[in-house]
Amino acid sequence: MVFFNRRLPQNPPVDGIINVDKPAGISSARAVDRVRALTRQRKSGHAGALDPAATGVLVVCLGKATKLVEAVMEQPKVYRAVARLDVTSDSFDADRPLLPVAVAAPPSSEAVREACKTFEGLIDQTPPAISAVKVGGVPAYRRALRGEMPALAARPVRIYWLHVQAYEWPELRLDLCCGRGTYVRSLVRDLGQHLRTGGCLMSLRRSRVGPFAEEQAWSFEALGSASSGEFLIGLAEARPLLDSANTVIPPRPGAREA
Repeated sequence: MVFFNRRLPQNPPVDGIINVDKPAGISSARAVDRVRALTRQRKSGHAGALDPAATGVLVVCLGKATKLVEAVMEQPKVYRAVARLDVTSDSFDADRPLLPVAVAAPPSSEAVREACKTFEGLIDQTPPAISAVKVGGVPAYRRALRGEMPALAARPVRIYWLHVQAYEWPELRLDLCCGRGTYVRSLVRDLGQHLRTGGCLMSLRRSRVGPFAEEQAWSFEALGSASSGEFLIGLAEARPLLDSANTVIPPRPGAREA
């Protein structure tokens, strides 16, 4: 959860939520800066960061809607991930140099699918050392930049489902639905360890956060040419949306909706 309250020329108050389609190459904080520049709303924050290389749904709360950030962060999140099982990296993604991993024999499709089942439910997960998790008040990635590579404690996270979309060695395409605090990079790392292979996240897109889906997400280009009445989800609409979505887990691909 990140809030920004820098001094900007203030237009009339903007209270509500914007479903932003974050592009690759910028941090979530910088994405919020761009929204603030468009809306001139000083009080703002995002409800769950995406790594700079990741794309997709970034829920930005403005004004009085910042009180809803915690409720949004508790919503289930859906991702599409592409991983490689023959390499790893210091960050467990393609942001750092890829390091080959010797694999005795590529796992079969059945073995990969069975392994994925073991990660569903409440699991203990250790965040990557190169992450925003704070160690002694300092983000772990800053310590890693100094060569410290801090050891982080495992913590419980919820994986509602993990679905193999496609697998052809060494590339694995996954769809997953997870709860708050989950690192997909760590999930790919742990899956590789389970399979006795490498495990490196190559690309990631968040397609849904609770009721906020990628089909309704706004690019920065579209936001720049639209009025707030088009893209802003007001408080009167946002609260019922979150209430109705509280216990709804998006279905696994191929599953029938109840």
